[in-house]
This record gives sequence, structure tokens and C-alpha cells, in this order.
Amino acid sequence: MKKLKFIGFLTILLTSLIFIQCTHDDPIPGPQGIAGIDGIDGVNGIDGTDGTASCTSCHSDSHREPINSSYLYSGHAAGGAVGYAGSRASCAQCHSNEGYIDYMTLGSTNPDGYSNPTPISCTTCHDQHSTFDFENDGYDFALRSFDPVTLITDETYTIDFGDKSNNCTSCHQPRRLPPSNDGSGMFAVTSSHWGPHHGPQSTLLEGIQGAELAGSEAYPGIGTAKHRTGSSCVTCHMGQSEGGDNTGQHSFNPTSTACTTCHPSGAPSEVAGLADDMEALAILLEDVGIVHEGHPVVGSYTLTQAEAAWNYLLIMEDSSNGVHNPAYAKALVKNSLEALK
Repeated sequence: MKKLKFIGFLTILLTSLIFIQCTHDDPIPGPQGIAGIDGIDGVNGIDGTDGTASCTSCHSDSHREPINSSYLYSGHAAGGAVGYAGSRASCAQCHSNEGYIDYMTLGSTNPDGYSNPTPISCTTCHDQHSTFDFENDGYDFALRSFDPVTLITDETYTIDFGDKSNNCTSCHQPRRLPPSNDGSGMFAVTSSHWGPHHGPQSTLLEGIQGAELAGSEAYPGIGTAKHRTGSSCVTCHMGQSEGGDNTGQHSFNPTSTACTTCHPSGAPSEVAGLADDMEALAILLEDVGIVHEGHPVVGSYTLTQAEAAWNYLLIMEDSSNGVHNPAYAKALVKNSLEALK
């Protein structure tokens, strides 16, 4: 009897639990209240600077057209020696677009040369920006390198012009050192291309790697030339064009304004007396036989003759008529004349 009462109690309890699970107590929403008053309109913000403004200042047809036009007047655009890059890796480094890019990015050129080399162009010197914070970092013009340049001929010497001009130094440097004594006071010229090559501008500006023969003209200190300390390749060679595309910008031909900024009395075209001394030196070198019509002649010569010839070729191939470093150029040529006489 007691068992039946207990079972009945459990049955009632379970039934009540089932009914509890099947019900809910969610409230029934009442009517919507009265809408509130609209807030006051906010103040319109000020339009910011166009995010592409700094880009289009350079990356636009109006900006590029003068650059392209002036570049056609440059020696770089001529590409006269690009053919050498096809079989000579050492030439490709500076005479072809492909060789220069490989040299700057990989540290060396293709040892086999390039089957279809192309002349120096925009992409040779320009790649991608190293920064986009132009306001604080300045424009980098997407140049491939701003780093100081270790000389090809002397790994212990680094030239640092301190700005975008370092990119120029990468190529505008000699490929050989001045002649040295072979022990007998003689020197052998073994190639008709002997000499500092066609790009000694940076070392002449620095005041190094001339054959410093003793003479009446003193040699200035290294790195003391006014164009070295107070100017730069870019300042002198890339000013605003004046009266045409053949000066300034990417023609790399100095404008008169670039000179008269520091030389108000007029732009010097040469170092006083240097042209006459160069002509006299050329005659003496022709008589010796080591230089003919501006080119070295293969043969064996005294060290003094070879050093004088080196200095002549250095100033001639620099192509500034000594203006890059007047005191050093004058001393090299004048002392060479005295040594040969």
C-alpha cells in the first residue's frame, strides 16, 4: 500500500515538471512611446589634401614630358657604347640598362654579357621609393642608391658626396690607377684604351688618382675643391632648363644660372691657361709617341712619359676643361709639361 502511494506521488511530480518545461514567461510588449526630438546636425568636416597629390606632382605627363625632352640631349640617351655590353661584362655595368641594374641590385653583372642590351634609360637609375614620408624624409626620386661609393680601383677609398650625386659616382669613376714603376723606370702601355677611361669626374673632383709629378704647381688637399665642398653633381648639372631642353634637367648640361649663383661675374668655361697647357702637352706626348690624336699608343715608355700621358688623358676625358677641380687640374698638367721638358 505504501509503495502505491509513493509511485502515485512520483507520477504527479513528473507530470508537473513536464508542464513547467512547456510554458514561458516572455513579457508582452506594450504600445510604442512618443518619438523624441531630432538632434542638432553636426558641423561638416574640412576636406583633406588629395591623397594622390604628392604622387601626381611627379607621376604625370606634364612633369615627365620636359624630363624626356631634355634627356634626349644627354650623353646617356645616345647609347653609343651600349654594344660593348653584349660581350663585355665590365662595360655592361655602366653602358647598359641591364648591366647597371644587375650591378646595383646583385653586386655584379652577367659574366657572359647581355644578348640584347639596351641604352641607359629612366629605369636604369630609378626604381622604387625608399620612403613615402616626403615631408620629413625628403624626396628620394626613387633612385637606386644614395650610398657612398667604394672605388673600383681602390676598395679602401670611399667617395661620399652626401646626396643624390652618389648615384652618379657609381659610374663616373676611373677603371685604372695611374702608372707605376716596373722596377726599371719604365712602363708598358698594353692597350689603345689605356688610361683612366671615360669617367674620371668623381676622382678629379675629389682631387685624387692623378699622377702627381713634382713641379712648380702645388697640389691642393684632397676633397678641398670648392665644387667638392660647396656644390654637387646634381646642383650644377640638373638645374632648370634655360631657353630650351638642351640645358639643365636630364640633359645634364650645366645652365649659366647654376654657375652664376656662385660666380656672379660670369660662368667660367675653362681654367685660365689650361687649354694652352693641354695643347702644349699634347704636342710633347705626340713627339714621344705615347699619345696620338688623343689616344694612347701601345709601347714601352719611361715612367715620367706615362705619368704625363695619364694626366693628359685624365683631364681630357673628364670633359670639364678642368672646371671640376681647377687647382688640381692645373697642377697635373703644368707639372707634366715641366717634367717632359
